[in-house]
Amino acid sequence: MKYLLLALMLAASPAAAQIKIENAWARATAPGSKIAAGYMVIHNQAAAPDRLIAASSLAAEKVETHVTFREADVFRMREVKAYEIPAHGAFELKPGGAHLMFVNLKAPFKEGAKVPLTLRFERSGEVKIEMQVGRLTDAPKHAH
Repeated sequence: MKYLLLALMLAASPAAAQIKIENAWARATAPGSKIAAGYMVIHNQAAAPDRLIAASSLAAEKVETHVTFREADVFRMREVKAYEIPAHGAFELKPGGAHLMFVNLKAPFKEGAKVPLTLRFERSGEVKIEMQVGRLTDAPKHAH
């Protein structure tokens, strides 16, 4: 039984180990705010592309994958089904571009807090992380 469990753990580990998350962050939200955006860099170390197909958090009713685009002179957002993560590449979620939208927050995001987040990838399965909450006016903190 021990060997079977060990074999299963070793078989499951490589997929999750292929996805690395860097600089996961969000800005603090104003009191009463019901939405927030999350940002990060997703690295795919696998030889095959992957896709971020869903996200969830205990901090919000739902988490959606969004992109920002320009239509004439107006910036708009829309939900997308997934983000493509290239093989041996990276995909950046950043202000003014792709981002995670936390909808119907259960409580405001407060500076210094950590927000639990589960990312679900088509190939790699679930990856659990924590996003660091900065000041309302913060830009990302780069830690390599």
